[in-house]
Amino acid sequence: MELIFLGTSAGVPTRSRNVTAILLHLQHPTQPGVWLFDCGEGTQHQMLNTAFHPGKLERIFISHLHGDHLFGLPGLLCSRSMAGNPHPLTVYGPQGVREFIATTLRLSGSWTDFPLQIEEISAGDILDDGLRKVTAFRLEHPLECYGYRVVEHDKPGALNARALKAAGVTPGPLFQALKAGKTVTLADGRQINGADYLAPAVAGKSVAIFGDTAPCEAALALAQGVDVMVHETTLDASMEEKANARGHSSTRQTATLAREAAVGRLIMTHISSRYDDKGCQRLLAECRAIFPATELAYDFSVFPV
Repeated sequence: MELIFLGTSAGVPTRSRNVTAILLHLQHPTQPGVWLFDCGEGTQHQMLNTAFHPGKLERIFISHLHGDHLFGLPGLLCSRSMAGNPHPLTVYGPQGVREFIATTLRLSGSWTDFPLQIEEISAGDILDDGLRKVTAFRLEHPLECYGYRVVEHDKPGALNARALKAAGVTPGPLFQALKAGKTVTLADGRQINGADYLAPAVAGKSVAIFGDTAPCEAALALAQGVDVMVHETTLDASMEEKANARGHSSTRQTATLAREAAVGRLIMTHISSRYDDKGCQRLLAECRAIFPATELAYDFSVFPV
């Protein structure tokens, strides 16, 4: 998996940062895909600067209904329809996202020509496509808001072909059954248990993508042990009280969460427009003082998971 940041500003766009949107590129060898997390105004325009277009999107996850996370959605849906893309699309989001989509399309005389499914969610598991699971966690914000934890299923360990050959098993159809951990019977009557010839399973990658939030109990469960945590750092540590009053987090709080959750890496985003490049570096320094494995996202930053 890899993350492509389309917008990294909080509230309003700036000259260098658009409002929130993140692509998750699912780099599976046989079932690749592209998911979008939040869709602030101008998201489809930002996508023009990437290798992805709206027609490639399979799923869109909206954290909450504030405009800087949502106002790009109607235009993106219409452009996807005008392009003649027939592939289905599922939108996940809090209560009200269905009404928002229906109302904006109706009042603007617009429609979609592809199958559009809208899932209004609550906290808990919301998706398992056989390769990965998505769980939603309710966060602390003035509007109903969610963060999403995406975890790949573990991959089977490699089959020890050399040991099997030494045991008299020739490569062929039996190898597929053994790789699945099944027990097979050889022509001479011997039974071979595939599990005995498999290396340990390879843990799937994991990422936690937060919506806007003040510190809350659910945050630790959402982030616990993930490879990558994407979290807002709207304001610096000196403005923590103001951030929390508005349902946001400071640099100090975000970095402390990353440390307590034992994540692999923290990626900062959702930066207030009050900070210029020098100010952004100060935010990064505040986080790294607590959690060194921190990166600052810019528009079009790409990070592997």
